[in-house]
Amino acid sequence: MTYAPFDQDLLGPLASECGIITSSKAGYDEFDVEWITSQGIWLCNTTNAIVESTSNMAIFLTLAAVRDTYRTEQTLRNGAWTSVLYPTHDITGMIIGIVGMGKVGKRVASKAKAFNMRVKYFNRRRLSDQEEASYRASYCDSLHALLSVSDIISINCPLNDDTRNLISTAEFAAMKDGSYLINTARGAIVDEDALIRALESGKIARAGLDVFCNEPHINSYFQNSDKVICQPHMGGVTQEAFRLAEIECLENIRAYFKTGKPINPVNDLSARFQKE
Repeated sequence: MTYAPFDQDLLGPLASECGIITSSKAGYDEFDVEWITSQGIWLCNTTNAIVESTSNMAIFLTLAAVRDTYRTEQTLRNGAWTSVLYPTHDITGMIIGIVGMGKVGKRVASKAKAFNMRVKYFNRRRLSDQEEASYRASYCDSLHALLSVSDIISINCPLNDDTRNLISTAEFAAMKDGSYLINTARGAIVDEDALIRALESGKIARAGLDVFCNEPHINSYFQNSDKVICQPHMGGVTQEAFRLAEIECLENIRAYFKTGKPINPVNDLSARFQKE
């Protein structure tokens, strides 16, 4: 975002005349939610628009990482053929561990099921028996329990104070040797230095990353390593997702002007008024 962070310095002059802010993105870590709430302003994100495109990116990166497509494509482009390559793996039958079973995580689970993968997940709240059955998903009661049994880890949780550096040295140590990490959520959920050490040691065979810390100034290791499949935060960048995001933003604004409250606010103004 060009103007981030969205805080008092940027939004202060508008606060007295502003009742609602809508973001066309699912993540809202660029916004100072506490200050926005203190000004009596609703903040909304888009919870549906990027679900399909981001979950598709997660599956694409899963396939690309497991099948080692970066190295095989480079081999072909450099004029060589399969004699210098080695067999990879099928994702069929692999265990995919989903960290964060929100809307994107559920779509990843649904698509993983179509590949006959085995789905396990860790989430703040366990899904109902009916939902688990629909995704053929098994719940793990701790993050480390999920990491220790998964062949592939897909990060699909939001970034907040609790999830920053959620995947760090201890978490990589808990993973299977030669496992795969896929991140389409936020870069700062993963400790990048710890990830690099895990890749270099072979603990992580390959990583598929659509998000990074300090975007767009990413660690050059990820640009240069043949163990990393990189995308420049393109998970939600499709024409269809953009159109849905615009509609969702406008629906929140319309609901605000009709009822005084948007459809899917990030913050809770009622709690603010109760304190006052």
